Amino acid sequence: RPPLPPGSLRAPHLSCIAMLSAVLALSPESLVLGSRATVPARASANMGVGLLYSTTTGNTETVAGYLSAEIGVDAVDIADAEDLASFDGLIIGAPTWHTGADSERSGTAWDDYLYGDLTSADLKGKKVAIFGLGDQAGYGDNFCDAMDELKSCFEKQGAEVIGAWSADGYDHTESKSEAGGTFVGLACDEDNQPDQSEERVKAWVAQLKSEGMPL
Repeated sequence: RPPLPPGSLRAPHLSCIAMLSAVLALSPESLVLGSRATVPARASANMGVGLLYSTTTGNTETVAGYLSAEIGVDAVDIADAEDLASFDGLIIGAPTWHTGADSERSGTAWDDYLYGDLTSADLKGKKVAIFGLGDQAGYGDNFCDAMDELKSCFEKQGAEVIGAWSADGYDHTESKSEAGGTFVGLACDEDNQPDQSEERVKAWVAQLKSEGMPL
């Protein structure tokens, strides 16, 4: 072949140089053999926050609806719930019907769940917030008692209960869910204070975010 003039390159050489330049322009993260540049998958299969409730007259479902609208999560009846441990955090709610009882206070599907399926759940490190429904006028001596039972049962499974709520502005006599002027969770009364529930929910959700609920 005739010699090339000084400073000139054959076409194959130019092609190799172009390919090398393209490789060097790639970021270090993309220079992994046999892989594609993709967004890393989540380290776990957890599903964010679960919103669970039970209801008899529909009052707890109403407040669950306010919460659902505020946090963008569908509310699910505990009777239809599956693996609670799959959630990163839980917001749970119940009414109180068995007033004065030491256990099974809600009179709903929670009563079976707390002493059945829940006892085998590993909730270590999960943040749990509780809301309850009661009637201050009709059952002022046992206002939202079921919240305390939920707290005790979930803590036994390793959960960290957050979301304590001030008892200021309520007109009840006594509650197993209250100590030192603070409820263990958000207390609502759709019978006597229905106009306050939505605002209480909004303020409580803001509080939960500040306490580490993964919303």
